[in-house]
Amino acid sequence: MHVVAATGLHQAVHYDDDTLAGLRGRLADVFVSELTEGIGASGVRAGVVKVAGGFHALDAHARWTMAAAAEAHHATGAAIAVHLELGTGALDVLDLLCGELGVPPHRVVLGHLNRSPDLVVHRQAAESGCYLAFDGPSHAHHATDWRMPDAVRALADAGFGDRVLLGADTTTAAARSVGGGPGMPYLLRRVRPRLVRAVGENLVGRILTENPGRAFAVEWR
Repeated sequence: MHVVAATGLHQAVHYDDDTLAGLRGRLADVFVSELTEGIGASGVRAGVVKVAGGFHALDAHARWTMAAAAEAHHATGAAIAVHLELGTGALDVLDLLCGELGVPPHRVVLGHLNRSPDLVVHRQAAESGCYLAFDGPSHAHHATDWRMPDAVRALADAGFGDRVLLGADTTTAAARSVGGGPGMPYLLRRVRPRLVRAVGENLVGRILTENPGRAFAVEWR
């Protein structure tokens, strides 16, 4: 198993003002440094940049972080993963990253799409050539979790099975204490067989191996 660490920046609400002020004018440099040299003093290099959108919109903070992520991508080739708040704003993210900032769609991973099970938006996003990441179950999104296999099947039926990724998101013990999910093993123990019933063994195998291999692969410059 390959474990890929991320550099990046979440929504503004997760940081104090001093932290954000200290990153002004150098955020892209921080991303590039963590991709090419290492994260802090750990010696571990990140392999992907992760940033976040807002609920159905992109505020100034999201645009700043995505511009820095795009700059880091152009400098290194690394993929950009995007937290979609409650699964929304996918098309706005693509307009910014791919339309305005020149990131190739196949280097963008949109996350948490099943939190907003809009099959039309899912297909529009897939048509761009980006990757679409769906989550395993969580307390917070239990109301829509059951729709994930149908969303994956709809994309597969439309010919976009090679753009689908699967994750778990809130899986740590700390996250579970505030309403997270049952953990990564649940993806293989329960989610995988459920997806097999929806789209077949062959595609599920590709979703868990080949698709992420392509999505996160990079020839470091």
